[in-house]
Amino acid sequence: MKKKILLALALAFAAAAATAQTLRIGLAEDPDVLDPSLARSFVGRIVFASLCDKLVDIDEKLNIVPQLATSWQWSPDNKALTMKLRPGVTFHDGEKFDAAAVKFNIERHKNIAGSNRRGELLPVTSVDVVDDLTVRLNLSAPFSPLLTVLADRAGMMVSPKAAQAMPTNFGTHPVCSGPFKFVERIAQDRIVLERYANYWDKGRIHFDKITFQPIVDATVRLANLRSGQLDFIERVAPADVASIKKDNKLALARITELGYQGITINTGKSDLAHKNPLGRDPRVREAFELSLDRAGIVKVAMDGEAEPGNQWVPPSNGFYARNVPIPKRDIARAKALLKEAGVTNPSFTLMTPTTSDAQRLAQVVQAMAKEAGFDVKIQATEFATSLNLADKGLFDAYVLAWSGRADPDGNLFSFYGCKQPLNYSGECRANWDELLNRSRTTLDKNGRIKVFATLAAEVEKERPIIYLYHRNWLWAFNKKLTGMRTVPDGLIRVQDLKM
Repeated sequence: MKKKILLALALAFAAAAATAQTLRIGLAEDPDVLDPSLARSFVGRIVFASLCDKLVDIDEKLNIVPQLATSWQWSPDNKALTMKLRPGVTFHDGEKFDAAAVKFNIERHKNIAGSNRRGELLPVTSVDVVDDLTVRLNLSAPFSPLLTVLADRAGMMVSPKAAQAMPTNFGTHPVCSGPFKFVERIAQDRIVLERYANYWDKGRIHFDKITFQPIVDATVRLANLRSGQLDFIERVAPADVASIKKDNKLALARITELGYQGITINTGKSDLAHKNPLGRDPRVREAFELSLDRAGIVKVAMDGEAEPGNQWVPPSNGFYARNVPIPKRDIARAKALLKEAGVTNPSFTLMTPTTSDAQRLAQVVQAMAKEAGFDVKIQATEFATSLNLADKGLFDAYVLAWSGRADPDGNLFSFYGCKQPLNYSGECRANWDELLNRSRTTLDKNGRIKVFATLAAEVEKERPIIYLYHRNWLWAFNKKLTGMRTVPDGLIRVQDLKM
């Protein structure tokens, strides 16, 4: 009898050990603050996908699908959106999720100091609590991108009680309503989350913990995956794709991103804009663009794992402005423009994150631009630090990737709108603001395409951002891991992932 009891106990412990699993994910950078209102990094969004549910989400085909909201309806004049909320949802501190919580969160996104959601929710004038599980967002005008905005950080819901208790440091211990809750964060080392027992969709969650580990070097990230120290890595180096395909222990997934890789130029963010010829004169910026061969950059820096592009959406996107095609490299014309601008051997510093792909890109750009007479100095900077420097305008030019949104507005408004939080170039033009606002209030797709075409032609005159290409998101993971979904926003959805 004792042997049977001991055997039963051993089997029970073995079963418990088998189910008590940790998913270990390697990130390309350390995220910035873990507060949906203040955050702006792509890796932060990856962490939020496990931590903070949103009102709605997007699927593989960019359809809007329910999450915390189960259904929604527009008013006849398209100036109000009424949403029905999921019952029985609680935040990680046990507080109830309801319409009052939605009202608190939308108002917090709009009003908290330093919010990066303010521009995304600008047309939202007020929020009405209709009943406990019904909320209405009132708008100043029809707003085409609203649902896609709510499918990202502006739609993430945090505990009002926790946010009010920590008004200035909520991001150090975030409390949301996602499948996993925050445990600890050690900067540049790890972020640890543990399964939330009362998650509304807990049947689809198969891990007890998630550990996010920032490893900047893609080669080291892959080595950790191969050695079994990690289960999953994001942003695989394109040069490693072939070897991963040959590894019978690993799987690879890919999809073209919604965003872009580009170089943002300080044209008005600070006094530094007037101290280098690239920031001072659009002819010098045009010359710089003409010194670059996008197809060559994709081939050398990305091993072909990207689509060349010159706008905020790729040429394959239905909103791409055909009236502004990708310019061909033209060294002779670049030199002529520099001569016309009265600039000889223009010199500037190109700030770049320390990630492997950004470093390769900067080196290829440096070599190409040199042929036209540019002296490009590379300044490698830790990612969160580089964002802070960009905020303050302490840069000449900045290699910045944007992960993209399902609606083009998410790639545009905050970057080109006057005084918007992500307008790192500092370019502020009344006619651009007018076009951006018109694109938001135009509900017809063909009408929006025409607005974007006009904006693209205007932006081409100034070139505050030189768009280069649109990456393939590349993920590698243990072949035993199933349930991986390839959604173009590049986020890792933990629902249905299991080992």
